[in-house]
Amino acid sequence: MKLLFVALLGLFTIPASWIGNFTEAQKQAKASHKQILINFSGSDWCGPCIRLRKEILESESFEQYAAANLLLVRADFPRQKKNQLPKEQIKLNESLAEIYNKDGKFPFTVLVDENGKVLKSWDGFPNESPQAFVSEVAKLKK
Repeated sequence: MKLLFVALLGLFTIPASWIGNFTEAQKQAKASHKQILINFSGSDWCGPCIRLRKEILESESFEQYAAANLLLVRADFPRQKKNQLPKEQIKLNESLAEIYNKDGKFPFTVLVDENGKVLKSWDGFPNESPQAFVSEVAKLKK
């Protein structure tokens, strides 16, 4: 019976949602004592960014782990005019990049604690399975 309940619960797990405002994510992290995963992406021009999103960040194993353990912040830098973000969001993304991605790498993923201290970063596509990526992140949990 327990197994059935756990299986049904898995069907109704709400996927983790991405936040565009790091300051807001940090407030939530301090209240919940969760870590923050920041993903710097070029969603409409960066092949490895698109691959990272599809293969790892949208995987079932990552979404389940993230929903329970992380706050997610995406700093997107699209190039195509049709995908341009609102000016306020562009400013938020640029400010975040000045702190955590000064070299402008894409994709670049950073795991920080609730105070913004960098715990780990991934430069480029992490060439591993979604489960291995989740295991790496989980090892850094307090």
